[in-house]
Amino acid sequence: MISSDTLSAVFEHIDNNRTEFLERLKDYVRHPSISAENVGIAEVGALLVDLLTDIGLETSLVPTEGHPMVVARWEEAAGKPTVLLYGHYDVQPTDPIDKWLSPPFEPTIRDGRLYARGVGDNKGQHFAQILAIESHLKVHGALPCNVILMLEGEEEIGSPHIADFVRANKDLLEADLAVTADGPRHASGAPMIKFGSRGVLSFEFRCRLACRDLHSGSYGGVVPNPIWTLVHLLGTMKNVDGEITIDGFHEGIEPPSPEELAAIERLPLDVEAYKQSLGLVRLDAPAARPFYERLCFRPTLTINGFHGGYGGPGSKTVLPSEAFVKCDIRLVEAQDPGDILRKVAAHVKQHAPDVELIAMENMSPSKTPIASPFTAPLRRAFVAAQGEEPLLIPAGFGSLPSYVFTKILGIPAFETPYANHDEANHAPNENLTLDCFYSGIRTGSALLHEVGSLRLGEP
Repeated sequence: MISSDTLSAVFEHIDNNRTEFLERLKDYVRHPSISAENVGIAEVGALLVDLLTDIGLETSLVPTEGHPMVVARWEEAAGKPTVLLYGHYDVQPTDPIDKWLSPPFEPTIRDGRLYARGVGDNKGQHFAQILAIESHLKVHGALPCNVILMLEGEEEIGSPHIADFVRANKDLLEADLAVTADGPRHASGAPMIKFGSRGVLSFEFRCRLACRDLHSGSYGGVVPNPIWTLVHLLGTMKNVDGEITIDGFHEGIEPPSPEELAAIERLPLDVEAYKQSLGLVRLDAPAARPFYERLCFRPTLTINGFHGGYGGPGSKTVLPSEAFVKCDIRLVEAQDPGDILRKVAAHVKQHAPDVELIAMENMSPSKTPIASPFTAPLRRAFVAAQGEEPLLIPAGFGSLPSYVFTKILGIPAFETPYANHDEANHAPNENLTLDCFYSGIRTGSALLHEVGSLRLGEP
């Protein structure tokens, strides 16, 4: 068993180096790395290789068919578990630029928060993990467990090559568990551990009927309207009661376990405050469905945007010739994106055969049992670092590529968000509170300590 004094010395080092750590974070987020625009990716990848090599990790920049993967490792803790830490060094575009109160790549501190694109999602969070590794090495000259750090350059464009990379590099990534520090903490401010992610399937419906736009008086009632075609199609896919009605859509979904149902019962919830904060008078149908059951265990069908016809001032009596709609489906364990896409295609063929289905990006769901033997050491890490028990979230509400760990590597995967719940990721004025940054370094350090307290095969 590793002494608690070992961790206390690391915490003291972190406290003594807060100013330096903050300056280094500011320097890191100054470097743009926008995957969607291929801006700065190569430069930040090279920067990370130098940084991780300097702190004592064996590091390489591994090519993929898209942007490269940064892989670093320290594997000198014989008989101890190996933790794979995942993050992504790419960031979202900065638009709309006029909504930023300070330039997105000029990190600025206001009211205890650091504002910059990527500071919360995900540079600040995986940089906290890096500093946790560095702190152990600086203080003790070694890590309490073996570590593989994997930083992706394409997460913000849907991780299109991560699955192929992981399949091709199973030996390089052999580990006992995977941990991702990404996303915001719970809205209550409490720390949390997520045990999975919903998957996502994105697609478009396109409908073109007449060869040109037409006069609604001269042609209305004779020429079919592509907007109505799409409206009717969508109406056959989800009814007014909030039920998704695609044939076979719910087949194979894993029901929640008793432990998972008990976990969501313990989550803080004020539905009226939630509605008020969003200007809502009601939640989506079905009204009786429990709040966290919706977010953890139920798939969704969302219309992201509907486009067609005239949208200018006043009126224009036009019968449009074409229209399209963008949708996404959030998937739960054990739905498969390919299977669901085939079911959507069959539904379209049956109900609106003149509509074209265009598949876009997809990501499988993932889930790790709450009863995992690694749950207890992760909980202890949060208590040691932050002084309170984390909330246990059976499945994350958004989508991360954790399925590559659970379904390809066959190891448990956990998400341990370090960012504040109002980090404004993907939006102007993205930020990370300084308290969350320092807390993240402490938590990452405690995580390594607690995993290192185990020997292989022990709970």
